[in-house]
Amino acid sequence: MEAKEIQQLFTSLSSTKIGVIGDIMLDTYWWGFVDRISPEAPVPIVSLQRKEIRVGGAANVALNLGSLGAPTTLFAVIGKDTEGADLQQLLKKQGINTNYVIATDTRVTTNKVRVMGRNQQMMRLDHEDTNDITTKEEDQLLANFIEYVNKEKPALIILEDYNKGVLTERIITTVIDYCKTHGIATAVDPKQKNFLAYKGCTIFKPNLKEVKEGLKIAIDSVDEKNMQKMHKALQENLGHEISFITLSEHGVYYETASKHQLIPTHIRNIADVSGAGDTVIAVASLVYAATKNMSLAAEISNIAGGMVCELVGTAPINKKDLEAEAIKLLAK
Repeated sequence: MEAKEIQQLFTSLSSTKIGVIGDIMLDTYWWGFVDRISPEAPVPIVSLQRKEIRVGGAANVALNLGSLGAPTTLFAVIGKDTEGADLQQLLKKQGINTNYVIATDTRVTTNKVRVMGRNQQMMRLDHEDTNDITTKEEDQLLANFIEYVNKEKPALIILEDYNKGVLTERIITTVIDYCKTHGIATAVDPKQKNFLAYKGCTIFKPNLKEVKEGLKIAIDSVDEKNMQKMHKALQENLGHEISFITLSEHGVYYETASKHQLIPTHIRNIADVSGAGDTVIAVASLVYAATKNMSLAAEISNIAGGMVCELVGTAPINKKDLEAEAIKLLAK
């Protein structure tokens, strides 16, 4: 692929509409420094200097899409609380459409509080509700989703599962079936609870650990032969089109009906892997939606995942930086 073609691709992303449905959350960071141990217990004392809030989960996927210029709409259920209001405000500032996000009295907004000392995570406190959303909330979420699809006609829908209760079996089945009926691609970032519920999706993107646990299989090495076995086992259960498996330090693997490839990771100075999976699913889905080229989607998202690991905490990919890196590594 020539540099000019990569530039044209990145330009086209701003007209590729994407919807994201799943579990959104707030990431709170308390930054400080450690210079002594508590006299009350053998734990470090963190002297707090500043507080920072960022978006996490499906919201971080949306943020990555928005930072790449894609018109992005989010579907989720959050609590009627301060955290939920903060979360929506952060998303709106970045141009994400949150008109279809449902705020309810039945849940709290997931908030992961990380205490950071010397750029290292000292502790994490989670405040969340992981029960499935109610039938009434399902009805409203699906009505919102159908209204959006009929009005906006998106290129692709991402289902982002964090086991927090938004992606129930009914939501999963209805969304995928409706998209298939309307010729819209679906990309799935699964978790263990509903791992085999995403039947008929277009792109299924688990990580290696999730595949092993979801299918209850073990492999002795990460190579193309074992990855092909995984794809076959996944397809027997899901009947999906494309497997896209992230392999941590080994890179990524994808397989379509006509092609498969194990793409090694690019060497980086890793600072923090949190949020990398969100970036990978966002970039892969967006590039695939714009080009229908899974090989290119896998290559560029593999680069993007490595780039965000150089940053501390969850942070979206920078469009100009990713374009420059893609040209540097992929252009011929």
